[in-house]
Amino acid sequence: MDDISSESDCTKYWIDWFLGAQGNEFFCEIDDEFLSDRFNMTGLNAEVQYYQYAMDLIMDSFEHDCDDQTREQIERSARHLYGLIHARYILTQRGLQKMFDKYKNGDFGVCPRVLCNRHPVLPVGLSDIPHSAAVKMFCIKCEDVYNPPLARFATIDGAYFGTSFPFLLFQAYPHLIPNKNAPERFVPAIFGFKIHEHAKLARWQNTRRLELMQRLQSYEDEENGRNKVTV
Repeated sequence: MDDISSESDCTKYWIDWFLGAQGNEFFCEIDDEFLSDRFNMTGLNAEVQYYQYAMDLIMDSFEHDCDDQTREQIERSARHLYGLIHARYILTQRGLQKMFDKYKNGDFGVCPRVLCNRHPVLPVGLSDIPHSAAVKMFCIKCEDVYNPPLARFATIDGAYFGTSFPFLLFQAYPHLIPNKNAPERFVPAIFGFKIHEHAKLARWQNTRRLELMQRLQSYEDEENGRNKVTV
């Protein structure tokens, strides 16, 4: 996240201020009920400096006198804490719904791959451990990850979205998954004729992909059969 000056008025409507800051467009608003539940905060006090002060700032109840340097550290901790809570919140039903709405609105951008035809993407972390890797963009159509298109997103910690979020969202909303039976591929050609070695590689890749899809379908059918027997 961008390092934002402490001169901003963060003591009132902090979440509105945070979400409105440039570079934070990927985040959704966390419900007060989720923030007020101590169970949802389990373990975060050990990961965030000035945890209680940071939480007070997020909840708009900060009434402590402190010098400018300490205040700046508390604000930095509040931004980090919100990100860590955000990673948990977007895995809940309510959080998935909010991120689904942002996805449908195109708030996360589109896939840079030409043959994906501007398919919308989702933010994803390459690690659930903070400060390990910046956020990336995942495209369900080509099943690959990309760097965010704008520099202001390059400093967002990927742990604020986590490694599981996109895949839970597509499980919750399976109709968002595009048809992958015949993925569109770019095939190099010379005067309209396919290059032999590349064409052979493409056929091999498509064959392996089809075999994998058949194995997955067979596994799902077997699991469904077991469930029916159990019932």
